Amino acid sequence: MRSPRALRPFAHREYRVLITALAISIFGSGMWAVAMVYEVIELGGGPLELSLVAAAGSAGLVAFLLMGGIAADRFPQRLLIIAVEGANLAVIATISGLAMLGWLELWHLALGGFVLGAGAAFFFPAYSAILPRILPPEDLLAANGLEGTMRPLLQQATGPAVAGILVAALSPAHAVTGVAVCHLLALAVLSLLRRQPRPDMDGAGGGAGSGTGERAPTSLLQDLREGVSYTVRTPWLMWTLLWACISVLFLIGPIEVLLPFVVRDQLGGDSRQFGFLLAVMGVGGAAASLATASFPLPRRYLSAMIVSWGAGSLPLAAVGIIDSFWALAAALFVFGATGGMGMVIWGTLLQRRVPPHLLGRVSSLDFFVSLALMPVSMALAGPAAEVLPVGLIFLVAGTVCPVVAVIALAVAKMPADEIANPLDDGPERLAGDGHPGSSGAAERQQQA
Repeated sequence: MRSPRALRPFAHREYRVLITALAISIFGSGMWAVAMVYEVIELGGGPLELSLVAAAGSAGLVAFLLMGGIAADRFPQRLLIIAVEGANLAVIATISGLAMLGWLELWHLALGGFVLGAGAAFFFPAYSAILPRILPPEDLLAANGLEGTMRPLLQQATGPAVAGILVAALSPAHAVTGVAVCHLLALAVLSLLRRQPRPDMDGAGGGAGSGTGERAPTSLLQDLREGVSYTVRTPWLMWTLLWACISVLFLIGPIEVLLPFVVRDQLGGDSRQFGFLLAVMGVGGAAASLATASFPLPRRYLSAMIVSWGAGSLPLAAVGIIDSFWALAAALFVFGATGGMGMVIWGTLLQRRVPPHLLGRVSSLDFFVSLALMPVSMALAGPAAEVLPVGLIFLVAGTVCPVVAVIALAVAKMPADEIANPLDDGPERLAGDGHPGSSGAAERQQQA
């Protein structure tokens, strides 16, 4: 009897090792989010100091994200992932030791946050690029769904809850030590990963060295230009990233900055209600990710992804007129669920349709365009609320995103593309350039 589709990736040893280490590391990241806050407070810091420490982590992530994508395509992803986890352990262990000795200062936390952010910039592209090397194509959707289920449960719920208990029962320093233990365990598990074939040696790569096992030496700028050029000339990829840019700009700021005031002013609620609403949104994302992982990839995979994201934004347009807590919770649940479904499909498409030798760079561009506009959206939300009604801001955000989704679907000719490039659950892996009728084999023949 075959195992459920969502559990099939566990049949592969390398995946079991990788996902176990990832789960432990994500749990530790969730603990760090709380432990870091209370370390800042214990050092006498307030909102400004906390913002600076948090911003340092974001700065490290954004600053090195494109470099992380290039590294994921140049070096073995296994070694990059292990190196990042080792760096995480070194940073957290140092902060833990300084805190236990009473020598910790705010600049230590800021510097540590910057290094952790830089490490994440190298980890995400490497993780995205290694999955197609350890799993068959038909199991990638399930693997992405499992990750989408695991992250909100461990990073947003369980990890912070355990850290909060440690802070209350012992001290923030003990919570940081708990984070260090998580990274130590994750590093130990990652050491069990076996070496994977290089992208340019398994017949999936392109470029000057194709077929010889070697790539011609290129500069970092050439590598970056190659990734950007591939993205720009691949309509489904470029227009999905454009949609992501616009959605991040219009949605993240209102949700993160303005939603607490909607809860206070329209519903008469407080931080407990706001926290519950965020939890509902996370549960929606986790549930939809698991459900998506349990079924085959939709035949109309591009349409399903874009329509899911666009339609899921519509309930937010009504936030300004919602006066029921449970109606708002339902709207956020739908937003989280459709977002989770779309992200699982998106991650799978990158791994199945982007050539392996470009996957790290394309993945890093995906993260970069999303993260780069996130602080801009948050910075604009407050001033916008000073001159416009909050309800109008949500109305615009909830309607602009579906309109752009329809435009992306039409301009990129996604329905025709997905028919010309079917992604069934068979053994064949499509690794073309995203244009109808292309394939990795045809691309290599043209180069030859």
